[in-house]
Amino acid sequence: MIEMDEMKGRGKRGLLRVVFGRTMFFLLFIALQLAFFFWIYVWLDNKYQAWGYGSFALISAILTIHILNEKQNASFKMAWLIPVLLFPVFGTLFYVFVQLQMETKIFAKRIAEVQKRTDHFLEQDTAVYERLSRRSRRNANLSHYMKKSGGYPTWDRTNFKYFPLGDEFYTDVLQELQKARRYIFVEYFIISKGILWDSILKILEQKAKEGVEVRILYDGMNSFSNLPHDYPKELEAKGIRCRIFNPIRPAISTSQNNRDHRKILVIDGHTAYTGGVNLADEYINRKVRFGHWKDNAIRLKGDAVKNFTVMFLQMWDVCSKKPDSDFDYGPYLDTGDYFHSPELDMDGFSIPFSDSPIDGEPVGHQLYLDIIYQAKKYVYIMTPYLVLDDDMITALTYAAKRGVDTVIIMPHIPDKKSAFMLAHSYYTELIEAGVKIYEYLPGFVHSKTFVSDGEKAVVGSVNMDFRSQYLNFECGVYIYENPVVEQIKKDFDETLPKCVRMTKESVEALPALHKFCGKAMRLIAPLM
Repeated sequence: MIEMDEMKGRGKRGLLRVVFGRTMFFLLFIALQLAFFFWIYVWLDNKYQAWGYGSFALISAILTIHILNEKQNASFKMAWLIPVLLFPVFGTLFYVFVQLQMETKIFAKRIAEVQKRTDHFLEQDTAVYERLSRRSRRNANLSHYMKKSGGYPTWDRTNFKYFPLGDEFYTDVLQELQKARRYIFVEYFIISKGILWDSILKILEQKAKEGVEVRILYDGMNSFSNLPHDYPKELEAKGIRCRIFNPIRPAISTSQNNRDHRKILVIDGHTAYTGGVNLADEYINRKVRFGHWKDNAIRLKGDAVKNFTVMFLQMWDVCSKKPDSDFDYGPYLDTGDYFHSPELDMDGFSIPFSDSPIDGEPVGHQLYLDIIYQAKKYVYIMTPYLVLDDDMITALTYAAKRGVDTVIIMPHIPDKKSAFMLAHSYYTELIEAGVKIYEYLPGFVHSKTFVSDGEKAVVGSVNMDFRSQYLNFECGVYIYENPVVEQIKKDFDETLPKCVRMTKESVEALPALHKFCGKAMRLIAPLM
């Protein structure tokens, strides 16, 4: 009876925390703002109905011409044209509201300033580029694009270790963190208290006491769902510097749509990790969510780590309230003679890259397209989401039609039902063209991986959806002619037998409501 009373007491306290906590106030403020916008819409409709619709119809026609001539993806144009043409008043007001957002423009200016000030740290080694050109002119062209449009150079002299599961990443990263002597940089989309994060944090605390510089950067969504809002102060008290990217605020703003989805961990400038794994227990299968969690990560040791070091420091600068124009990245990029170790296999070339939604250049999207179009024998893809624009559909179907073995592995147990329904709406068109689609029966695939022709691969945070390729800050590493490519292909080959192949018949057998919702959501797919 006493235990029951204690449980009831905890339940009441939990309910009170929800009702009177930050989340409830956040939702309340958002609701009030939405109600205010709705009131403006109703007021305009009632007061100026006689001439209002005619005026807005004219404005929507002008906006239509403007949108059609904008420099952006055709799918985004369509997503705007539908509300502007079908609901002239609402669509026009909403479009003007989004376009007048100054916060995003200010943020873009800050990013441009930081990149301009630090770009000289990412100069292309001409000797590396010339070696790549002699090896492959096509990959040299890709290297040129990645440096000119993305800002990140190509490197050789880099060793890779691939982790087909987050479980293996977890063991390795704890060992490497123990070796840190100068600094540790951590930047992740999700950080959640549990076995994984607590183990890492324990080492970070100890390293901070030893004089190692520790910096942590995480996306603001964590403060809303995973971590206390004052968590940075808690970490600062442990000697760990911390910043939050784009904290969630109770205000309707389009800037809240751009999240830091990157996964970066850098140790002393000579070791780095990236991939799909976030710092939460489901990513290492210590917490069961959506069945078995199939994820991956990759470790770099060598010259290419420099890209990730600069990548982190640039974002750290951007997230500062007062950017330090005198801050020197140089000491963090000096790794001495660390890479002369003979046991490190450093064949091939690599391009660690970041992708920004602010600069209008979808680097991750273009990189994926390049791999698909250049594929000769096969292109194998793992992705948790499949939300495609016309360019990607054309590339995938064309690859299959010209005889390239084009295979996609998706989850069988989704984390978001809406995204799953939307993904299924693309299956039939892809399957008819010859693309093979499999779903991972044990659970959820969170890996974001391309591997092609035994010579090139990408591991990183970029999903096959609009959000990753156009709206979020992302990162990854492109690898060419390094032995790790075969390890990545081996992971794909070993995962395939655990999957079920989808056919036109299996797609047609899905519930009618499921199929209809998926097709309907394609109208707003760019916003999901």
